[in-house]
Amino acid sequence: MNRELVKQLVEDAISEDESLFLIDLEFLPDSKISIFIDGDNGVPLNECIRVSRAVENNLDREEEDFSLEVSSPDITKPLVVLRQYVKNIGRTLTIKTAEAKFEGVLHEVLEDAIVLKWKAREPKPIGKGKVTVEKTESISFDKIVEAKVKLIF
Repeated sequence: MNRELVKQLVEDAISEDESLFLIDLEFLPDSKISIFIDGDNGVPLNECIRVSRAVENNLDREEEDFSLEVSSPDITKPLVVLRQYVKNIGRTLTIKTAEAKFEGVLHEVLEDAIVLKWKAREPKPIGKGKVTVEKTESISFDKIVEAKVKLIF
């Protein structure tokens, strides 16, 4: 299987819709090709079909048989690409780093980090009781082990 050709076909198909972007392209055993795409406003099923056909119609099954799967990541999959973070500004994320775990609203996406905000209850500086404070944490992408959108019902 010509991996460079497949990659170019995927990129060409995705470039037809500016809101789409590639998350992952995997070449699995038994000649299986798995393509994960996402979009700034989600990915309609017809876009997955269009990308699949664009790739499949330009590969020769006579030369090498293959199976092709085009899908978008579900909500349980971790965020991988910078554009996924941008898409999820304002949503609650659960972030795991090697040192800690954070949960907060994604406030900002910088070139090399994200900014989370959340509220926490802390003891009052003077007297008894607790007070609600807003916390902010900047986490660089190289420190993030896993980042997922938290489902809130």
